[in-house]
Amino acid sequence: MSLRYLRFLTAGESHGKGLTAILEGIPANLPLSQEDINLELRRRQRGYGRGGRMKIEKDSAEILSGVRFGRTLGSPIALFIKNRDWENWKEKMAVEGEPPPSVVPFTKPRPGHADLAGGIKYNQRDLRNILERASARETAARVAVGAICKRFLSELGIKVGSFVVSIGEKEVEELKDKSYFADPEKLLSYHERAENSELRIPFPEKDEEFKSYIDEAKEKGESLGGVFEVFAVNVPPGLGSHIQWDKRIDGRIAQAMMSIQAI
Repeated sequence: MSLRYLRFLTAGESHGKGLTAILEGIPANLPLSQEDINLELRRRQRGYGRGGRMKIEKDSAEILSGVRFGRTLGSPIALFIKNRDWENWKEKMAVEGEPPPSVVPFTKPRPGHADLAGGIKYNQRDLRNILERASARETAARVAVGAICKRFLSELGIKVGSFVVSIGEKEVEELKDKSYFADPEKLLSYHERAENSELRIPFPEKDEEFKSYIDEAKEKGESLGGVFEVFAVNVPPGLGSHIQWDKRIDGRIAQAMMSIQAI
């Protein structure tokens, strides 16, 4: 089975008019609604300690093509997600004309970001031309595309889930024993329970304990990493191949995961 059957592209700047995504390869006649996509976009915007941008944007995807009367056509599916914050950035992010005097170039690259390397590679003095696209805002478009793929997988009986197992050096004690990996029902139950947690911990009663830990780090001006687990149940054997490096499914998954900002 080819791993290149599906492909997608995204476009758009963090404070531009919006984000666009095009997904190619979804079969015809898949039942699909905008709510299928918007449900996942709402899930993306949950979580303790989310940034101020999350409070501004109330993401909703508009299906522009590839779907008719609630079913996919087999043609490319185009999506658009409006940036509400565009109203506050019209002058700074205008598509046409010359930059007004009030727009000051961003020239100080931030450590750990794409600013410096991107500015050099694309010959940009104003690093906003780099950071706007490198921003994690782009993941909203990926979530929209992923929602369609998730809907497709559900037709095949494949279920995808996730939950958090540690934040910083603080682990969820109940998840240290990894025997649950051999129990699909337990995995799915952990995912469902994590849906009720602001931190996506399968034991929501621990939320306050972990929130206090996060707040302490925030007061010290420190950031915390973490570990989350993603799983898929009922995946058929034989996806990918051991015969070439670029056909290995674990390598393909790793590339996709490592392309996410902050991973």
